[in-house]
Order: sequence, then C-alpha cells, then structure tokens
Amino acid sequence: MLDNPWIAVATALFLWWFSTGVILWAVKRADGRGAGAHGRVLLASVPVLVAGIAGVIVTRDMGGPLAIYGAFLSALAIWGWIETAFLTGCVTGPRRDEMPFCVTEAQRFRAAWSALAWHELLLAAGLVAIWAATRGAETTLAFWTYAVLFGARISAKLNIFFGVPRINAQFLPEPLAHLPSYFRQGPVSWLFPVSILGLTLAVFCWIERLAVTGEPAFALLLCLTTLALLEHWLMVLPLPDESLWRWALPRNQRDDPAIVNKGMKGGGTSNGF
Repeated sequence: MLDNPWIAVATALFLWWFSTGVILWAVKRADGRGAGAHGRVLLASVPVLVAGIAGVIVTRDMGGPLAIYGAFLSALAIWGWIETAFLTGCVTGPRRDEMPFCVTEAQRFRAAWSALAWHELLLAAGLVAIWAATRGAETTLAFWTYAVLFGARISAKLNIFFGVPRINAQFLPEPLAHLPSYFRQGPVSWLFPVSILGLTLAVFCWIERLAVTGEPAFALLLCLTTLALLEHWLMVLPLPDESLWRWALPRNQRDDPAIVNKGMKGGGTSNGF
C-alpha cells in the first residue's frame, strides 16, 4: 500500500496542512502569556528535532517504502523545528525593531537581512548538514525534501521583499510583530515569473521521474513542490487560503482580516515567513 503514489500524495498533503497548523497553534497560544512562553514552546519541541536527526541517520542506509516515508518525515521534523525557532522569536536576527528609514533597495535588503540573518543561516546549516549525512546513501529523500522546502522558502521571502499583492498577516506571532515593516505589498516584481518558472520546471521534473520509476519518493517531492508553486500563486490570486489554518488561531483572532496594507514601505507576513 505504501508503494501507491496516491497514498504518498495524500500523506504529503496532510502533513503539510497539519504540521503547519500545529506550529501556528502553539506559537499563537504563547502570545500574551508572558516572557518565556515562546521559549517554552521551542523547548517542548526539541524531541521533534532529535527524532528528525535520528530519522535522517537511520533511514539513509535503508531501502523500501518505510525508509522513504521515514526520511520524508525526518526532514519535515527538522524543518518544522527550525521554523518553530523562528516563529517563537528565539532565532531571528540581530535587529528586533521595525525597519529604519531606507532610501535605496540595497539599504532595505541589508535591514531585512539583519532581521532574519540567524534564521537564514540556521536553515542553510540544516541543508548542508542533511546533505553531508545523506551523501552517497541509499536513501537521499531527506535531503531532497529539505532542499525543496529551502528553495521554495527563499524564493517566497525574496518575492515578499520585492513585492506581491497578497500578504497574510493574522498568523504573525507577537515576537515577529516588527516584520511587516520590512516587506512590500504591491505589484509583483521581475522575480515572481522567474520563481513560477523554476517551480513549474521542478514539478515537471518530478512528474517525469514518477512516470518512469513509479517510486513514492517522487510522488512526495511532486506534491511538496506543487504546494510550493501554489503558495507562490496565492501571493497573487485572491483566494481565501488563510481559511486552511483558521482553526490554529485563538478564537478571538479568527475574524481578523487576512490582508493588511502598510503601503509601499512594508507589508505583512505570509507562508514564506
């Protein structure tokens, strides 16, 4: 049954939706609970990181469907812990206030980098570590899963920096309340079609590999890349994507508007952050 590509697609869809919701649920409920609440959320999630690291090590020399699903889950666990570290405000960047007045795009970029630098470096370190752990291994799906997430997230962040029409804001936790000033809500930039083209080519690449091999690993990567492509389009298309995770918000925040417009100086947050 685990060899069935449709089972793999359903698994990836559920994990994408549920894991995102769980992280949002945890960090949003830590808001307003005093100093240290977000740190306790991150500390409680450490076993997830340990399980992810152990899973990458164990599955790299295994074969078969169990190794494939184990490697996929392990990469998601590591990625999810790093995202939790960011959303709790524990690993962000040296700048913790709103963006200062900037004249040029280079100044904006430096300011935005200073707000995210430690998180970006941790994401890159995770990519290098998983690559080193799985290089030459029988199962390398953990690396490819993390690589798809990494590439899509960097693309999303850059598009939000340069400008997109739609930016979800109600999922932003208190420790990251300063981030809306760093990003731009407006017409798409030159980067958006480049991102769409790159993700579309990756989707067709996984389709070709799945058609040739029938392996569920390529079905998992295909689903994950397609979701990344969809998330990019949702920065442009007026679809109520925020309703997918409305259940993760505290009850008093569920009716807040999904889109905020802070002018050309900044925007809000999106799935890319």
